[in-house]
Amino acid sequence: MSTTPTPSRAERLGALPYTRRHTRLLVGSGTGWALDAMDVGLISFVIVVLADQWDLTTGERSWIVTVGFIGMAIGATVGGWLADRFGRRAVFATTLLVYGLATGASALVGGLAAFLVLRLVVGLGLGAELPVASTLVSELSPTRIRGRLVVALESFWALGWILAAVIGFYVVPRGDDGWRWGLALGLVPAVYALVVRFGLPESAAWLERRGRHEEAERVVRGFEESAGVDPPPTSTKGVPAAVAEPVPQAAPGLWSRGLRRRTLGIWLVWFGVNFSYYGAFLWIPSLLVARGHDVTTSFGYTLVITLAQLPGYALAAVLVEAWGRRSTLALFLLGSAVAAWFFGQSDSAASIIVAGSALSFCNLGAWGALYAITPEIYPTAVRGSGAGAAAGFGRLASIAAPLVVPVLLERGGGDVLVFTIFTAAFVVAAAAAFLLPETRGRALDT
Repeated sequence: MSTTPTPSRAERLGALPYTRRHTRLLVGSGTGWALDAMDVGLISFVIVVLADQWDLTTGERSWIVTVGFIGMAIGATVGGWLADRFGRRAVFATTLLVYGLATGASALVGGLAAFLVLRLVVGLGLGAELPVASTLVSELSPTRIRGRLVVALESFWALGWILAAVIGFYVVPRGDDGWRWGLALGLVPAVYALVVRFGLPESAAWLERRGRHEEAERVVRGFEESAGVDPPPTSTKGVPAAVAEPVPQAAPGLWSRGLRRRTLGIWLVWFGVNFSYYGAFLWIPSLLVARGHDVTTSFGYTLVITLAQLPGYALAAVLVEAWGRRSTLALFLLGSAVAAWFFGQSDSAASIIVAGSALSFCNLGAWGALYAITPEIYPTAVRGSGAGAAAGFGRLASIAAPLVVPVLLERGGGDVLVFTIFTAAFVVAAAAAFLLPETRGRALDT
């Protein structure tokens, strides 16, 4: 007599409908994500003011950005490894605390050296947070809308960047200490770390991997109760009676035979997207000032361009489930390439806003699809490490881009050459996307 096997916890989570508990997970994680974006975006406005107050050279301004990305490269790689070892939620909360305190402290400094040290610490926290948060949401989402939820998580980046643009427009230019008040708002993540630590669930897949089966069962049952779904019958230990607990297997290497193709592909995509995104968007306010626009006008243009990120995320959230992660990622990367080329040719206010908005729309749609697919291509044992390593490698490009841009500008390359290089980087990233497996509708590999 055959019996229907009891589904695994991953299958039970994957089969659930969307519930208010998923909303709490998404908003709770997304708020941390938005605060991350606020910090990254705000520094581009602060640099413009500090360049005047501290009489900074172009190279010194570049290092303010670059040292933060050095921290982010280290933080992403180490943070992913720590998340596989100590849990997604604990590392997520710790990263918020680290960069929140460091950002708040940077509002008090009086010179470049101390500012650079604190930006390095900020980068460590920022870099570690993003791959960890996306992994947590991915592992707790229903299979049929998992990509959509991760793109929705990524869309909080646009909210944070818009908030940074608002602060940059209304607070940073107002008086000699405006930039200090702007950075002081960066203390908010340190407080929000408590919400993450005590308000969000841990990944059931990670708990199961660590042998903490009863805790994993409680997490799954919490989502089932929210959906009004009855859990399987339990044994005396409070876990499903008819399913054997999985035995943890040895963690595969990211460059092992089964993973090397996808690791190469995801690293190339992360590198190209980081190089073009941070090279362009961190320098847009300064480039506009260099074209003859005053600071207030330049900040206003940047705010309008930033608003285009939201519809980009919205379309990506639809396409990742309708077309698939890989095709959506490649489409938005090619759109970014076209928009970057046109932005380099723009000279009028209208063309700057149109091309910049198109770049913002396509680039952030690509980011959404990238964050959706990255944790899905790795098994649970190395999901945090794989996502973190890809993000860390990509941050090397974000280190290089702010240094390359001023060199090209000073040697007469101009905006046209700079944005042509960004166009090429987007094209290479789009090609690399086809090295990745399509993960739409597939259960996560545990």
